[in-house]
Amino acid sequence: MTAPVSLPIWLNGRILPAGGAYVNTADRGFLLGDGVFETMRVAGGQVWHFDRHMNRLAQGAAAIMLPPPDRIVITAAIAALLDACGLETGSLRLTCTRGVGPRGLLPPGQVTPTLLLTAASGLPPATPVRLVTASHRRDADSILSRIKSLNYLPSILARMEAAARGADDAVLLNHAGFVAETSASTLVACLDGQLVTPPLSDGALPGTARGVLVDAGIVREGRISPALLGTAEAAFTLNSLSVREAVAWDGVAFPRRSDLLATLQAGCQG
Repeated sequence: MTAPVSLPIWLNGRILPAGGAYVNTADRGFLLGDGVFETMRVAGGQVWHFDRHMNRLAQGAAAIMLPPPDRIVITAAIAALLDACGLETGSLRLTCTRGVGPRGLLPPGQVTPTLLLTAASGLPPATPVRLVTASHRRDADSILSRIKSLNYLPSILARMEAAARGADDAVLLNHAGFVAETSASTLVACLDGQLVTPPLSDGALPGTARGVLVDAGIVREGRISPALLGTAEAAFTLNSLSVREAVAWDGVAFPRRSDLLATLQAGCQG
């Protein structure tokens, strides 16, 4: 098997070889998950929905009282990294941590955020996905349900549970028993001929692709109970990198709708 190519990275203003860069072991992002991130799709050498990603990053940073990165700096960093990588199709991940701090939970009064931009060539395959219901619930009231935080342990555990049960992803219900999302994607169901996704108030992350589809009127928000999801005429998972057709949930097959899949794929391009 051929080893994956290590692409250069951008770290705090410098383009570096992946093997020649490091993050300080006292960085709060590494130690405490104290930070936010965005994963952005690249097509034709351009980032899709850049403004939406940067707006969400700024909102997430504000929510945790972290100075947001300068958009001009990030724009230049993206251009430099894409040029260094020669990347035409793939993804970028922008990570912003609170930077180095002393031991303990309280951050220093003055912080110097760590900014890391990494690239990956290619996109994950948009293959059909089999879903199961996660055994633990998503906390719709938690700040972690509203921002792209570095604290991803609940989603990691849900994804591990799905794999252990022979599925590709897990559906997360909130404490009231309603559908929130999957471990790393927005869930969309076709109900009575309409494409519906859970509202943010039920614990759904405000995904960028989700926002594009809702703003365009392709998808509407609506509360989805497990019983209602079981009647879906089709179901899909989507994020900034792909749209996937859900073919089964807890062992029950969903109808296939290639026309709706195409509609969502086209709609995500905005």
